[in-house]
Amino acid sequence: MKKLPLGIQTFAKIIKKRHVYVDKTRHIAKLIQSGEYIFLSRPRRFGKSLLVSTLFEIFSGNKDLFKGLYIYDKIEWQKHPIIHIDFSVIDSELQEGLLDLLDDLNTEYQLGISKRGFKAYFKKIIQALSEKKGNVVVLIDEYDKSIVDHSNNIEKTMKNREILRDFFEVLKYSDAFLHFVFLTGVSKFSHLSIFSDLNNLRDITLSKQFSTILGYTQLELEQYFEPHIQALSIELGLEKTALLNKIKIWYNGYSWNAKDKMYNPFSIINLLAEQRFSNYWFSSGTPTFLIKMIQKMELDVCDFENKTVSEIVFDSYNIEKINIFALLFQTGYLTITHVDKKSRTPQYILNYPNFEVKEAFMTCLFEGFTDNGLEDIQPKAEEIRNYLQHGNLEGFITIIKALFANIPYILPIKQETYYHSLFYMILILMGGEIDLEVLTDKERVDSVLALDDIYYLIEFKYGKSGSDINDLTSQALTQIKNKYYSKRFLTEKRPCVYLGVGVTRKEISYKLSHTYVYPLLIKE
Repeated sequence: MKKLPLGIQTFAKIIKKRHVYVDKTRHIAKLIQSGEYIFLSRPRRFGKSLLVSTLFEIFSGNKDLFKGLYIYDKIEWQKHPIIHIDFSVIDSELQEGLLDLLDDLNTEYQLGISKRGFKAYFKKIIQALSEKKGNVVVLIDEYDKSIVDHSNNIEKTMKNREILRDFFEVLKYSDAFLHFVFLTGVSKFSHLSIFSDLNNLRDITLSKQFSTILGYTQLELEQYFEPHIQALSIELGLEKTALLNKIKIWYNGYSWNAKDKMYNPFSIINLLAEQRFSNYWFSSGTPTFLIKMIQKMELDVCDFENKTVSEIVFDSYNIEKINIFALLFQTGYLTITHVDKKSRTPQYILNYPNFEVKEAFMTCLFEGFTDNGLEDIQPKAEEIRNYLQHGNLEGFITIIKALFANIPYILPIKQETYYHSLFYMILILMGGEIDLEVLTDKERVDSVLALDDIYYLIEFKYGKSGSDINDLTSQALTQIKNKYYSKRFLTEKRPCVYLGVGVTRKEISYKLSHTYVYPLLIKE
């Protein structure tokens, strides 16, 4: 059984130490043959650095490393001088760090170039290196790190953007000395922001032929990790079919064309190494800036599911005005689940990729929207689920009171959106199957919570302070009844229960099947 490449992003090390390598060289061969200036955006921990490392070995002419892989006899192996820039290791000021890197190249290849002007220095190094060693390959990893890391400092990000724009401009005017250029990162900034002068750059982020170049397909998971899956099956006491289904629910679902579903390599490798299910990818980076942005923009968290966007959104990551859905997509919190090609322009439907991302993101959002600690949120959500499953409404109300007791006095967003979002997050954290705004033949229902033995059809009504809370709750229940929401579930063996929710600034009221009324005081 080959070792798992846990934390290893260097192709040569994976091959030489006989770790598992999922052969992506069929795609890489197409990549090399598809153009000379390529850009690819993918979320963090998705294998971008390993791809750059693999390209480095290919253009270094190290053919022996690729024995047994697709590409071994499919390309003409030639050695090229390589400028490899990993922006994640530039600790100093951006321009200073880039100058240090150029100094190292100048010294390593004994080019003898004088340092006169940032752009001129870079261009002269490319030209001199080409004349001495042959046309140059430029590989750039995490190109956007110097901007993303300072997203809360607009002055800093603007300064770094100008430096990057000048730096990448040199590549266009050095075309005669370049063989291949590849850039990758998390964010896809608009061409006007950073790549305004590098207008010959081909963006393959949404290209169908490269939709599976990073990440693992279902077939690759089962083919390359079969011994590890078998070991996990024994450890957890699950049949292989049941285990694969659980792995799919937890970690599968990333897509850039709505057809090919991918696993994040980081989550899969950690799952198989630790032999337990957990939020591996999400816990490797806390999206604090996303939570703050969602609050600032007064967004309803419910809007993050089944969100329809046009393709132009994917090109709208501008520093001055960031589109939240472009950001959530590029960073991996949302993915493409459907493409409507019948419209005048293609329309993309965005959703959470899988259980890992959705549950962990909801937990962080709930913490950000209230003063509840992370350590308390999920245990309480499990209690709520258990109480509803067994019809213990008093227990259900007690936990809701505890969670809502920690609502801050000054709400970060408008009240209706705030409370709607909170209830939605609680339902998600309970682990129920939430089908938001379920369509019926009459109207829609706010949400459907499917538990093991029962369905809850839930309608939400919000009123300003002074509104009759019982009247609001009755309206919610009446709407469910009058719109025949339960008709859609007539073929289900599980019973349907109506849950009306009325909320004002001072209290919350629930009515369940026209029987129970529970006013809850909310801290003023």
